[in-house]
Amino acid sequence: MFAIVRTGGKQYRVAAGDKIVVEKLAGEAGDKVELGDVLLAGEGSELKDASKLTVAAEIIAQAKGEKVIVFKKRRRHNYRRKNGHRQNHTILKIVSIA
Repeated sequence: MFAIVRTGGKQYRVAAGDKIVVEKLAGEAGDKVELGDVLLAGEGSELKDASKLTVAAEIIAQAKGEKVIVFKKRRRHNYRRKNGHRQNHTILKIVSIA
């Protein structure tokens, strides 16, 4: 069985046992999380009513993404700015869709 869930402004197709990387969620490693915003669910080519479903997940780790360098420059004005940014992520393991 699969489900389409929305978290952090993005949508993910998940099934039991999958690992996904989402925007930071509150909690420690080992905590249980429920993703209630289920958009679509089904099995094979059959679709099921997603309004009553929730997706149970477990937090594996809180991590940071790759560093992104933001470099701004204006020619002939001696203007240079260099910034770095690392986005916080949460790694989830999908336990069940119920």
